[in-house]
Amino acid sequence: MRLFDTHAHYYDDKFGPDRAQVLSALPGAGVERVVCPGCDLESSRQSLALAEQFPFLYFAAGLHPENLEGASLADLDKVKALCAHPKCVAVGEIGLDYYWVKTPEDRANSRDFFDAQLSLAEELDLPAIVHDRDAHKDTLDIVRSHPGARGVFHCCALSAEDAKAALSLGWYLSFTGNVTFQNARRALEVIAVAPLERIMVETDAPYMAPEPFRGKRCDSRYVCRVAETIAQIKGLSTEAVAEATFQNGLKFFGLEDISL
Repeated sequence: MRLFDTHAHYYDDKFGPDRAQVLSALPGAGVERVVCPGCDLESSRQSLALAEQFPFLYFAAGLHPENLEGASLADLDKVKALCAHPKCVAVGEIGLDYYWVKTPEDRANSRDFFDAQLSLAEELDLPAIVHDRDAHKDTLDIVRSHPGARGVFHCCALSAEDAKAALSLGWYLSFTGNVTFQNARRALEVIAVAPLERIMVETDAPYMAPEPFRGKRCDSRYVCRVAETIAQIKGLSTEAVAEATFQNGLKFFGLEDISL
């Protein structure tokens, strides 16, 4: 069984004591591809360094809506330079977060950055990895204003109706370990209506560890639990979902013709 963890933050300090050991063990656990998205310039550079060290790991560069303090739109020139690296597969993690970003001024600023980074993704012909928390309408409105952009709603928290809107735009949906939580009603409804060929799986490591590991540090080995849950909802085998989402990840990130 092959697995593709399409979203994991291995630069995070929680991996400081054993980062190399964790990453080195992933192929032996069936995790054959991983994408590590940055959240600011420094973490994007750290993700690049990890991608150079581990053949199966790729990275994305971008500015997360929670990491915009002190940033200017001119910094996107530096993001663009990072995206020129051959192992950069997306612009991300970008988007909107109205849970943590509270003031009207900061929210407006985050919309400006999201809009500009989607323009960058269009310019570079790279997909976008989008974070959307409590900002579904504005996120979808900005996505709609970029018909040339393609991307994925990571850790998908959309309603079934909004998910159908995203799918109609050609976008993908990705799910994390929170689909295994007891209160995970909305995500399960979305999985039920979303076609398998537009679904990807992820861990968002070190966060979002699935049941029965909830509360522990998450890593890519746990992505199999996400595939298992999707398989249960779809009435498929875990192996079928793992292979389908593996192929979806290769297609989405343009890795179909790259062998390790």
